[in-house]
Amino acid sequence: MSKKLIVVVGAGPGIGNHVAKKFGDNNFRVVLVSRNQDALNQYVEELNSQNIEAYAVAADAASTESVDAAFEQIKKEFGPVDLLVYNAAIVQGGRPTSLTPESLLTHYQVDVVGALRSALKVIPDQVAKKSGTILFTGGGLALHPAADYAALSLGKAGIRTLALTLAEELKPQGVFVGTVTVAGGVKKGTHFAPELIAEKYWDLYEKQEEHEIVYS
Repeated sequence: MSKKLIVVVGAGPGIGNHVAKKFGDNNFRVVLVSRNQDALNQYVEELNSQNIEAYAVAADAASTESVDAAFEQIKKEFGPVDLLVYNAAIVQGGRPTSLTPESLLTHYQVDVVGALRSALKVIPDQVAKKSGTILFTGGGLALHPAADYAALSLGKAGIRTLALTLAEELKPQGVFVGTVTVAGGVKKGTHFAPELIAEKYWDLYEKQEEHEIVYS
């Protein structure tokens, strides 16, 4: 039986790579996507050293053209995507009155628009085979917005709404959509250690009962 394919957009040493490792340990092929090719190569090498089949595709979640090109490459080289995990976000402070229209749009492009664009690149194949999963990394700021993180609060509210509305639309077509709402700061050696959070992505994927897990 061939391995399923997981694509993680927003690869990095925190949640992204630990989710990749969790699924890789469970017989998935892994494609990591982020802007920095050098960092991606290092992440792939680390996963390969743990007997996980992993590959890298560089793309900028802030650019629709870059996202499109990445998924075209992924489909050509690796085939249809069984599981998409969108983990990209601009984690930056700033109060509402410090935002400009331009800065807010920059945040929203990565936090929400990139998520939708990535999902739209995999949905047609998943609907065609009536099977597939899309998971988004949410945040507690969607539930409890903070003035010091106004743009990120707006972004996490947006991606939560995107996840739940996509879930409603796509469930009858055999595609499961969910979000892990991480209500705390990710930090190694704590309750919010990335490897513990990664377990919740696996739970959501395996059970496919609720469309949101709030990790608090």
